[in-house]
Amino acid sequence: MAKEKINFEDEQIKSNYRHTTSHILAQAIKNIWPDAKLAIGPSIKDGFYYDIDLEYKITDQDLMKIMKEMKKLIKANQKLEKFELPREEALKFMDEKDEPYKVELIQDLPEDAVISFYQQGDFVDLCAGPHMESTGQIKAVKLTSVAGAYWRGNEKNKMLQRIYGTCFPTQEELDAYLNKIAEAKKRDHRKIGKEMDIFMLNDVGPGFPFFMPNGMVIRNELENFWRQEHKKHGYEEIKTPLILNEQLWRTSGHWDHYKDNMYFTKIDDEDFAIKPMNCPGAMIAYKRKMYSYRDFPMRIGELGQVHRHELSGALHGLMRVRTFTQDDAHIFMLPEQVTDEIIGVIKFIDELYKLFGFKYFIELSTRPEDSMGTDEEWNMAENSLSEAMKEIGVDYTLNEGDGAFYGPKLDFHLEDSLGRTWQCGTIQLDLQMPQRFDLTYIGSDGEKHRPIMIHRVIFGSIERFIGILIEHTAGKFPLWIAPVQVKLLTVTEALSDYAYEVKKKCEDAGLRVEVDVRNEKIGYKLREARNQRISYICVIGEREEEDNTLSVRSNKVGDIGTLQVDEFISKLVEEIKTKAI
Repeated sequence: MAKEKINFEDEQIKSNYRHTTSHILAQAIKNIWPDAKLAIGPSIKDGFYYDIDLEYKITDQDLMKIMKEMKKLIKANQKLEKFELPREEALKFMDEKDEPYKVELIQDLPEDAVISFYQQGDFVDLCAGPHMESTGQIKAVKLTSVAGAYWRGNEKNKMLQRIYGTCFPTQEELDAYLNKIAEAKKRDHRKIGKEMDIFMLNDVGPGFPFFMPNGMVIRNELENFWRQEHKKHGYEEIKTPLILNEQLWRTSGHWDHYKDNMYFTKIDDEDFAIKPMNCPGAMIAYKRKMYSYRDFPMRIGELGQVHRHELSGALHGLMRVRTFTQDDAHIFMLPEQVTDEIIGVIKFIDELYKLFGFKYFIELSTRPEDSMGTDEEWNMAENSLSEAMKEIGVDYTLNEGDGAFYGPKLDFHLEDSLGRTWQCGTIQLDLQMPQRFDLTYIGSDGEKHRPIMIHRVIFGSIERFIGILIEHTAGKFPLWIAPVQVKLLTVTEALSDYAYEVKKKCEDAGLRVEVDVRNEKIGYKLREARNQRISYICVIGEREEEDNTLSVRSNKVGDIGTLQVDEFISKLVEEIKTKAI
């Protein structure tokens, strides 16, 4: 009889499968090293891990030995059986097994708690479950790495050894996953960023990236494009200060709701904060004068640098930093304009993401526990966002309790070429800031009224968007943002005059060009240029000089052949103009 296929699309079944595999890992470790003390072994997003306390230091080479033991246990097809004990009996049971970490976990549970265990063969583990029925249901397993982890994530506690792994119902699915991980390592933006000299990280400023000339080309192209597109969409640009006083942050609510993420300083014995968000500065800019209802909607953009205190362990290249530039905008509007403005921003974001070839999905994040405002205000804001989505027929998922403290939001999650998702754009509907800053306008009735406000970003942060683009394209950027668009390689130094003539023609057409006339073998120069992921590499030999041509290679499609210089330049100018992917 055919075995029932495991439905890995079901998140609960997937969790049970991975959690069961973590128990098999723990059992294998205890079989090999009986003195090992077990801590915890949960399922996680892409697999599972188990934390153990063991004097012997497990190496990557030991993972094969552990996997061999795991395969024996899987083949044995041991049934997983649950049993329960009262708290005191459970404590005694784990104490007799010399499992101090399990004892500590049980001690944290209420005195009247009934404690559950799972047994497979002669192995027993403290666990709430649920699990698969037997070890034999686990098919394809791979242990991936060993790392250190403090017990309970507290650096004051003992450092344990954490063994990571992943598992799937078939070997084909496991192989596909491992291939994706291998490709992700090749595309790591930190590796490519260093090879292409885009940015650097240094211990003098953890979480504060340095952008090199190549990186500044990308930044400037993105920011110039941002400005052009926002002008087309009716936005005006402002710039607000990096440092503002305590009273402003108390008014905005950040002092009470966001203080742990902020940096502070004193000026003339007064407390100031370095801005973690641009919105309070935009409120002050709005208040400089009085407006009429005829001035709305008012769309104000800002490429504003912000600073947020991220934990050192969370820092990750350009993806998680302590300072970044948000492509921020604040839209002030009348109540009857809310739906149209939300729809306008959704369409704007859609245009920009499609330009880069990104698919995306949207989440509606609702009121968090730590928030400002009344139930009525939050219900109105959440309904406005959902109604706008329904009106234009865009699907979304609900993310309960993950809104900003001042309002609900739509989060846009980009999908890259490896199928990974990144949260970038956001639209936040805010009824709180206009109240807290007493923003008003004169209505058609001649009375003062309160505007409604949208906060929104599209790139999210310039830094993170560049990191995502690096990994999405593997450093082979669309030509219009590529740091070096053309590299001219001569076969011999004698051809340098022609190379520099071509360079000037390219530069006159607005192209970014480098020339390599070194007396090196052409194969060496080609490899070097390919490793730098230059968009177009052009080889110049005697024939090319005689015919006023170039032998052209693209980093996306390979060899193109021989082109006339003017033809080549026209092709690139058109590619830049259309912003082709």
